[in-house]
Amino acid sequence: MELIETFKRVKTASKTLAQLSDDMRNDILNAVADAIIDLQERILVANEKDLAKMDPKNPLYDRLQLTPKRLTDIASDMRNVASLPSPLGHITKEKTLPNGLRLHRVSVPFGVIGMIYEARPNVTFDVFSLCFKSGNACVLKGGSDADLSNQASVELIHEVLEQFGIDPDVVTLLPATHEATGEMLNAVGYIDLCIPRGGRRLIDFVRNTARIPVIETGAGVVNTYFDVEGDLEMGKAIICNAKTRRVSVCNALDCLIIHEKRLGDLIELTKPLLDHKVMLYADGPAYQLLEGHYPDILLQPATDESFGTEFMDYKMAIRTVTSLDEALAHIDQHGSGHSEAIITQNEQTARKFQAHVDAACVYWNAPTSFTDGAQFGLGAEIGISTQKLGPRGPMALEEITTYKWIIEGEGQIRS
Repeated sequence: MELIETFKRVKTASKTLAQLSDDMRNDILNAVADAIIDLQERILVANEKDLAKMDPKNPLYDRLQLTPKRLTDIASDMRNVASLPSPLGHITKEKTLPNGLRLHRVSVPFGVIGMIYEARPNVTFDVFSLCFKSGNACVLKGGSDADLSNQASVELIHEVLEQFGIDPDVVTLLPATHEATGEMLNAVGYIDLCIPRGGRRLIDFVRNTARIPVIETGAGVVNTYFDVEGDLEMGKAIICNAKTRRVSVCNALDCLIIHEKRLGDLIELTKPLLDHKVMLYADGPAYQLLEGHYPDILLQPATDESFGTEFMDYKMAIRTVTSLDEALAHIDQHGSGHSEAIITQNEQTARKFQAHVDAACVYWNAPTSFTDGAQFGLGAEIGISTQKLGPRGPMALEEITTYKWIIEGEGQIRS
């Protein structure tokens, strides 16, 4: 399928967005948020059809599922985005040269942002709200698992845009095919930036295939280190929340690292996980301690594959270490640069952990479940960047703008 004409239309439509006032953008976002609530049945019916094609035991099922509560939250996030200050037109640097030229560096939209994502229909609305608020058009490439949900969502957005006289091509959903992905990644001159959001396979494919600029997001192999000076009650709450709040998201805990001198507390630390039937893959010392105290059906010896795995399920590895340095070495080897945490009452230990760990978000005495654009006060997020060049961590409005230089003179010429 040739999508070049589609990309041309989006590029043309994108030129109109920068001319809209921020008030107009906010009115449209609030109108879409209202429509999500008022017309939610259309979205939920489409989502039910998508869900019917997926095994409920699939870890992606929770990501795919939309509910009235989740739609209410999506609409609330969109209103939050509308309430935020515009990221456009900010003068980020200014100076006057000795020759009198006046220079201003001003924030502007990228233009067209391409988004590739898997079974997460909420991303459709998140990306639209952030792109529209920041003056960007968006090309969406969802997975086949969520295609009907995505279609219903984009149709709703288009209806609202048309009511306001906005070209609906500013939000375009591509067919859920591999061929469409390939064309999108080669849309040089039409898509200014591509953001993949999904598992490691998707991220690697996009990075290795794209001819357009890419910001990597997503894959989260998340560790939490329970230090020799960790607080037991705090640890129980943090570990349970990080692991079980939503197991299918990228900020969910995958590996508990525990100091050997605190192995005696492991039974108590893992007790809250029993309510959620979390499968534990424990290394030798941890397995020996837990055997007979944690259900046999939910306890297995860890293998090399247990560490460095993003489970996206009610599963967690446990690694015993003899020191902070050994914990840091484990994270260096198995972490993905997403989110890492330490539980300790020793500030010096915590500061060393935060200084050493190479990740977008590094926590002290808090769960990694907070790695989220809305939780960071950004309104919503377009993804969690795990790379170092450009944005890092939750990406929201500021992270999807660029800048240009405005130069004003009075007839100066260069010698």
